[in-house]
Amino acid sequence: MINVNNVTKSFNKKVAVNIPYLEIKKGEIIGLVGNNGAGKTTFFRLLLDLIKADSGYINSNGIDVAKTEDWKVYTGSFIDNSFLIEFLTPEEYFTFIGKLFQLKGSELNERLSLFEKFMNGEILDQKKYIRNFSAGNKQKIGIIGAMMINPKILILDEPFNFLDPSSQAEIKKLMQTMNSNYGTTTLISSHNLNHITDLSTRILLMEKGAIIKDIPNKNGEAFTELESYFEV
Repeated sequence: MINVNNVTKSFNKKVAVNIPYLEIKKGEIIGLVGNNGAGKTTFFRLLLDLIKADSGYINSNGIDVAKTEDWKVYTGSFIDNSFLIEFLTPEEYFTFIGKLFQLKGSELNERLSLFEKFMNGEILDQKKYIRNFSAGNKQKIGIIGAMMINPKILILDEPFNFLDPSSQAEIKKLMQTMNSNYGTTTLISSHNLNHITDLSTRILLMEKGAIIKDIPNKNGEAFTELESYFEV
């Protein structure tokens, strides 16, 4: 589904990402962990062609992400608030995304209804712009926008940030359901090892731009290894 080949990226001569080869298969839930500055967000930005690699290339379902935008029709993502259009209301934002993916009317409403519990009555019908929402609710709006298209590939950077415990539990259920129902290939980063090991089928540990561990994760078995690593 995703192939990374000899990809490097540096800023001011400091290596941010250096991945000789990585294959992510269809339907995997990949957890990306590492300390601050490990290169997780930079890697996601390379996957989404938000920045250009210094060398190498990334294929998404056989498509070079740097050469065409064809991969965007099946990719949902939320990295940070720059993905939002903050002068819109949530309704206008979701309608805008819906139009991009040919979702309108009853189909759009049906997709949004799946997130009713996650929205907790705090997103729709609030009569205010996205810029005036709390950090947690902005996070919810961005995540919903990424997931409502039923993407083949879903990329979320620190999706649990700013969310209360109930919302964290709900978004985990939603991601698991999407993976089960649609075979969505999911990449998530988080500093929360519990959430990562609960969700992921495979965990990539990054340090200084490199993937130093590639850990299978069945029934949360990777937690002990990760906990031991970060306690050193």
